[in-house]
Amino acid sequence: MPPRATPPPTSSDAPAVTAAQIEAAAARLDAGELVAFPTETVYGLGGDAENPEAVARIYAAKGRPATHPVIVHLGPHGDPQYWVDALPADAQKLIDAFWPGPLTLILKRAAHIPPAVSGGQDSVGLRTPSHPVAQALLDAFGARRGGHGGVAAPSANRFGHVSPTSAQHVRDEFGSSIYVLDGGRCEVGIESTIIDLSRGFAALLRPGRITPFEIADVLGVAPRLPDGSDATAPRASGTLKAHYAPRTPLTLAPFEVLEPLLVAARDANTRVALVARRSCAGVWADAHDVHFVAAPEDPHVYARELYGLLRALDRADVARILVERLPDTPAWAAVNDRLGRAAAAFEANP
Repeated sequence: MPPRATPPPTSSDAPAVTAAQIEAAAARLDAGELVAFPTETVYGLGGDAENPEAVARIYAAKGRPATHPVIVHLGPHGDPQYWVDALPADAQKLIDAFWPGPLTLILKRAAHIPPAVSGGQDSVGLRTPSHPVAQALLDAFGARRGGHGGVAAPSANRFGHVSPTSAQHVRDEFGSSIYVLDGGRCEVGIESTIIDLSRGFAALLRPGRITPFEIADVLGVAPRLPDGSDATAPRASGTLKAHYAPRTPLTLAPFEVLEPLLVAARDANTRVALVARRSCAGVWADAHDVHFVAAPEDPHVYARELYGLLRALDRADVARILVERLPDTPAWAAVNDRLGRAAAAFEANP
């Protein structure tokens, strides 16, 4: 029998997660079932990464294309070398600097790891989350697998929709059909940075809390940035053009482009939502026919609140969500990326 899990601390907005709950969740994973659990980024929908049937259940629950890879989550005592053909020196440097934390590494997959987690590719995405509930669950599951257990866990939502940052968001998506560990609200709020090291150099595939500048500080060279021309890049989670979308049509544009849309909505007696920095919103912040949300001025705060905000606006009885495009600076890159992909889902119906 694996050792009993130590009850992890949780954030103040969540009930305490007990050792019994951790063990029950680990047993479900061991039996090929799915478990939703918190990470510092978003809630993941987890299944045994070495069980193709469990991974297939993840894809089926989400409605996710089988060619779109998922990320394997390891506990703090997990061994990344078990999952890869070889662990490059640069990978070890980034692991030492940023794990546990919101960084995913794409590496060449070991031959014994089923290709289902990689969408059939020869690479695999790995990360170790920093959330204490995730760590307790991953270590408890790893103990059942001789220290080599890994949990495949994309975001716990229907494919392409807004990611969940609370246990209630997961329940809103799946009802009671998924076992959920409630670890409170996610502190980072958007998905991990993804760095590809599978081709002999570092390349950014998805921006997140950890920036290219921080990666460059560790590696001594900046990662290649996505420019649409990298045809050899592996497919990775959350990199489709349209993703993270609410159900209400969303438009992302500079405020001067949004203002005529606000005028047109007012003339048509249509209520819309406006998400903009108060310094730009002007009179529209107090317009009676506009559901105004003051956008956070800090990019980390904006990221933490983004998905909860989009879910709330889906319930706000508005016909359209208008969002001010944020500054084109590295600090805002991850938020702009998520908003841009959310808006892309509606580009065919502006």
